Amino acid sequence: MAEGKRACEKSFADTTIHADVKDYYGNVLKKTSDLKSNACVSSGQPIPAFIRQALKKVHPEVSAKYYGCGLVVPECLEGSRILDLGSGSGRDCYMLSQLVGESGHVTGIDMTEDQVEVSRKYVDYHMQEFGYKKPNVNFVQGYIEALTEAGLEESSFDIIISNCVVNLSPDKKRVLTEAYRVLKDGGELYFSDVYSSGRLSDEIKNHKVLWGECIGGALWWEDLLQLAEAVGFSPPRLVTASVITVGNKELQDILGDFKFVSATYRLFKVPKDSKKACQVIYNGDITGVEHSFHFDCQYTFKVGEVVEVDGEVAGVLSGSRFAKEFTFQPPGAPCEPCGVKPKAGIVNPFELIQQLGTGSPGPATGGCCGTQSAACCK
Repeated sequence: MAEGKRACEKSFADTTIHADVKDYYGNVLKKTSDLKSNACVSSGQPIPAFIRQALKKVHPEVSAKYYGCGLVVPECLEGSRILDLGSGSGRDCYMLSQLVGESGHVTGIDMTEDQVEVSRKYVDYHMQEFGYKKPNVNFVQGYIEALTEAGLEESSFDIIISNCVVNLSPDKKRVLTEAYRVLKDGGELYFSDVYSSGRLSDEIKNHKVLWGECIGGALWWEDLLQLAEAVGFSPPRLVTASVITVGNKELQDILGDFKFVSATYRLFKVPKDSKKACQVIYNGDITGVEHSFHFDCQYTFKVGEVVEVDGEVAGVLSGSRFAKEFTFQPPGAPCEPCGVKPKAGIVNPFELIQQLGTGSPGPATGGCCGTQSAACCK
């Protein structure tokens, strides 16, 4: 049985796409300026002060060998168990280690041996720096399509984050399936990735440079909705979106009329039983968003303000870690006149960009598709 498992892992590791990605980010690219698109260019939006402070405590070598950009940091992290897909040198894991606190835990998984070696090298340094009695972070070498094979237990994480990594996998359904499997009930997959305006041609998907640039493996955004449903996740909630451009004529000619965006979605592992619409009041206790909580592009919750949410969002909020952050009451409650009714939901990132009239991302922690690992830049 063990031999069969090792054979499966070896076969999986030898896929052409994974080898090409490792080569592109290990040998072809030497610095960020070598990139041929802005899929891996960081946002100009300000980073919240508490996150900047956490990043300052990360060891210089870990930060120096972090070849990605941008941040994907969801809210309400204290005490949580987090998994970072494509953790690279471990910079984000050490930042998150501080945000979850000593009672929480962060696991990073990456397929690149050199990067995992760097991340593991400084565990003791960071625990001493943070004043923790024992490590609350660990790093695993493995593949995002094979989390359980890498030793990650089922139903063991509250949150999974990923920044521009899923597009580099040749089997995205398997990635989502594995993520769903290791998430606890009520858990969230909060991730930024590249999406296309349609299903890409074989010429684009087989182009090594475009794949390495996080474009050739981009998923048609509508396929994300179908894959999420097939795996068991709640319908994806679109948080932010920004335009991706390619400053290379040769590559642009190959891409033709296809358009690309970087978009951040929330997917939750919650029961699919029908929930009724209700009113919610945000209590303002989430660190960093004490006054206003931007849940997605449809709902922003302000402290003390009554907001009417549909049944889908009511189910997500009441069935996840956010349940304790809200007061729930039925529609038509006494304070309904002051309630805020949301606009129609948006799941199409291209539509969101058009409505916003800008190519800029939303909150700085919503992700700019800054890349991770040999899976895109780390």
